[in-house]
Amino acid sequence: MKKEEVPQQGGLTAGCREVNYAVDEDGNYTLESSVGWEAKNIALRQAWEVIVAQLRAELAEIKAGRRSPLGYHMVKNQMDPGLLAQYSGVARWRVKRHLKPAVFAKLNTAALTPYAELFGISVAQLQQVPENPDLSLAELDQSEGDNS
Repeated sequence: MKKEEVPQQGGLTAGCREVNYAVDEDGNYTLESSVGWEAKNIALRQAWEVIVAQLRAELAEIKAGRRSPLGYHMVKNQMDPGLLAQYSGVARWRVKRHLKPAVFAKLNTAALTPYAELFGISVAQLQQVPENPDLSLAELDQSEGDNS
């Protein structure tokens, strides 16, 4: 694409810019910044809709007493038990066990610390979940409007 054709349609990127290759007047490739384009914004929105739905489903499982708060933080960070085990250094079978509410409730601070450090939150925050997902689709709509 030519330098002047680099898309500048804001969206879910929240004002962030990305670099794209473009051809300048002399036919040379250059780097041009862009705030996004419609096709990418549609794909990002669809992905966020799936993530928010996963978070809502996980919150419902937690409220029903079938999952521990660890499940919410795992889904929020787009991890599965295997990936969480890898990054936290906790054995996979233990991660799966810690997803059980009764087991999770008995864990001490030392057992919870690897998870909290990985997610960048305190142990107290790890033990709690919000009423609704931290990111709502209404917030996504607002961020799209801010950048268009």
